Amino acid sequence: MITSTTLPRSGRLPRKRSGTIRLASVDVEWTKNYRVKNGNRPFCYSLVILDIPAAGDSADLTGIPFAYASAYIESADETGALVGSAAETIRATASSADIITGHQLCSDLAVLEATADQPHAPLTEARAAWKERRAPTEGQARYLDTRYDAGHLLTGASRRLVDVCTELGLDVTQPELRNTSMTALHRHWLEHNDATARERISVLNLRHSLSTAYVAAHAEDLGHWDPKGFNVNQALAHGAAGAWPWLTSQTFTNLLGDT
Repeated sequence: MITSTTLPRSGRLPRKRSGTIRLASVDVEWTKNYRVKNGNRPFCYSLVILDIPAAGDSADLTGIPFAYASAYIESADETGALVGSAAETIRATASSADIITGHQLCSDLAVLEATADQPHAPLTEARAAWKERRAPTEGQARYLDTRYDAGHLLTGASRRLVDVCTELGLDVTQPELRNTSMTALHRHWLEHNDATARERISVLNLRHSLSTAYVAAHAEDLGHWDPKGFNVNQALAHGAAGAWPWLTSQTFTNLLGDT
């Protein structure tokens, strides 16, 4: 399994700074096969951590660094290991974060749990907590799903993440899927060992986690960005610098404008 992270290798999350609210965002990519029971197969996931100042007015999110972890399978045989890694990440997150978010996170958790080769309590507990997110247990991390819980910010009908972000002024341009699909890219990685295909999905996946974190922070009135807009790709290029050659490709750097 291929990993990239700014988190400690021990699997523990960094100590939360005093006076901050920790927001953790999770996103999972999976192939879809609705003709077969439990036929959806996860192959990549990421976690983003934002520690946002708790005191005073809503924080300018463009100035807050993020930590992240990303994992991607090298072969289909590693699916079980990926699920186990995701479960351990969610366990650590639940004990460290104040808010856990995702965009339609319920589906990601369901796919992980259905694919697991053995029971993983953190996944079961996370799904239960997601269902009870409107009446959270005191002292435990709260769940916020940006597909369902950010409607008070929006006027448009679409709840696709890219449309939500666009309406809110987040530039999440994703050239990774130009003239192709995630399924095709993933297949090209597995069948032809095309590292660029894998990197493109990893960056896309991390962008999903990061932009979801920003939307969740805004929904909770914890953070904001310039009303004129915020280029999430600039934040991604800075926060994940050196992680994947795709981030320095001409196609990606064309998105950054004047940095």
